[in-house]
Amino acid sequence: MDILLQQSSDAQSVEELLDVAFGEDRFKKAAYALREGVDPIADLAFVVKDDGKLIATLRFWPVKIGSHDALLLGPIAVKPELQGQGYGIKLMKHGLERAKELGHSRVILVGDESYYSRLGFSRKCAENITMKGQDDLSRLLALELLTGSFYNVIGEISRV
Repeated sequence: MDILLQQSSDAQSVEELLDVAFGEDRFKKAAYALREGVDPIADLAFVVKDDGKLIATLRFWPVKIGSHDALLLGPIAVKPELQGQGYGIKLMKHGLERAKELGHSRVILVGDESYYSRLGFSRKCAENITMKGQDDLSRLLALELLTGSFYNVIGEISRV
């Protein structure tokens, strides 16, 4: 499994994979409002290729929670026929390790706690955080890359 930084030449393949994974109505989700008009962090935009073909993608986006900087993880997508084989977890571990190396301390995402808790994400860590348009706050999760980084972090997530 080759995890590579996403190149501009990967853009169309990434969008096609995201359409397959989440459908074309994915842009209606609350997290997309935070990404609109904002570029993903280039050093944290990854693809996985097998035999030169894109099979997975992960990007991180800059956001604010009140006055605090944070990362929004996602979307992450793996080709449907390859899901459940560990590509997503390996890709996220790689991305989170790289984010920590680059000095980031907080990460949030919208997802299933039972899945993302394997990487340390929890609702408890995000209990004082809200996201406009995200009705089901049980899916708003957070991870401290630096212990204590969510202490006194309260408020709504906003675009940078």
